Amino acid sequence: MSPLWLAVVILGFVTLQRLIELRLADSNSRKLLSEGAVEFGRDHYAFIVGLHMIWIAALWWWAPGQPIDFALLVLFALLQLGRVWVIATLGGRWTTRIIVMPGAPLVRTGPYRFLRHPNYLIVTLEIAVLPMVFGLWRIALVFSLLNAIILAVRIRAENRALASLRS
Repeated sequence: MSPLWLAVVILGFVTLQRLIELRLADSNSRKLLSEGAVEFGRDHYAFIVGLHMIWIAALWWWAPGQPIDFALLVLFALLQLGRVWVIATLGGRWTTRIIVMPGAPLVRTGPYRFLRHPNYLIVTLEIAVLPMVFGLWRIALVFSLLNAIILAVRIRAENRALASLRS
């Protein structure tokens, strides 16, 4: 397969994956909210979605036709397994928003046995690794920095949300 076609397959997969995840997250969010869950950090959510949309658009613009680093592609594939592990562990509680159910215990199984925020680690690595698959280090750097800024806001909001429900 030529790098152009392989790039289209890879980026098509990631784009489709994200669209399916947004639908799943929306469905889970609506269900959780209807059951009495509370949403936090709504003010920064659009920035997260925008960052990811622009990241994917930048990859669609610059990656096709670039040489592909297959070792980094394997690493990216492993990150996808981690992503599925997180989603499967949280089940109906997985969403792209900060939505917490009062009185529900924190999940401490799956990757949550090892890390407090495993999904954020996976996303951080994805944002850096996928552009590097195509040798696009500038995209990896810029979006990693932007992601670090928004994740600092996001993790503080999530930690406050979780703490407010324990008190």
